[in-house]
Amino acid sequence: MPDRPSAINLRSAREIERMRPAGQVVAEAHRAVSQLVRPGVTTRELDAAVEQVFVKHGAEPLFKGVAGPVPFPTVTCISVNDEVVHGIPSGRVLRDGDIVSVDTGCRVNGWCGDSAMTFAVGAIPPVAQKLLDVTREALEIAIRGLSVHGTWSEIGREMEEHVLKAGFSVVRAFCGHGIGRQLHEPPQVPNLYRKESHFDFPIKPGLVLAIEPMVCVGAGDVRCLDDHWTQVTRDGSLAAHFEHTVAVTGQGPEVLTL
Repeated sequence: MPDRPSAINLRSAREIERMRPAGQVVAEAHRAVSQLVRPGVTTRELDAAVEQVFVKHGAEPLFKGVAGPVPFPTVTCISVNDEVVHGIPSGRVLRDGDIVSVDTGCRVNGWCGDSAMTFAVGAIPPVAQKLLDVTREALEIAIRGLSVHGTWSEIGREMEEHVLKAGFSVVRAFCGHGIGRQLHEPPQVPNLYRKESHFDFPIKPGLVLAIEPMVCVGAGDVRCLDDHWTQVTRDGSLAAHFEHTVAVTGQGPEVLTL
């Protein structure tokens, strides 16, 4: 990603409004998933439900076909338990006590939306519920921080402190990003304190960010599976992931993917 502030796109109020439809389609996709998540459902079924929502709205899926060692094959990344991100939907059956992260994005009329949620499958252990709560709270801290902090590093510090206080770890290998006409735009958006110039930027009206804390119970180190995409925790600990597309406006932050 470019490290010059001038490389960051500041969107006009009209452009932010044009991003709203994509965000609403992504939100509808997550609602469809939430109604399906239960023991006995496969991750492929969840992916199919999201694809149906995209087809209904004529939305372009942003993940399917993304280039890599092998093209990403589905419209969602679905990651279960120790899988952090980029899990590939399959015939895997969800079981009582699992946690499942669903990350997806689409483009509508040239503008993108991106969001992730982690769902409980049936009754989950207390540590898993705490992990979901803390990760969701880290995202909420970031969104509120857009109203009160002048730079992203201050927000990243608050997110990291909240996670560490809970006894968990921030996954350092991945971060959020700017979003607009493309899924990934400058700036990079860390989920922890990073003061380097290419990881810090001023909070200004017109910023549109995909903020996505990833938190795990263990050390936070990851490795990639043989499918070339799925990232899992090295120590096998549980991981959670929440994300919203958020616009900074003159009236404060606005979540576009609710």
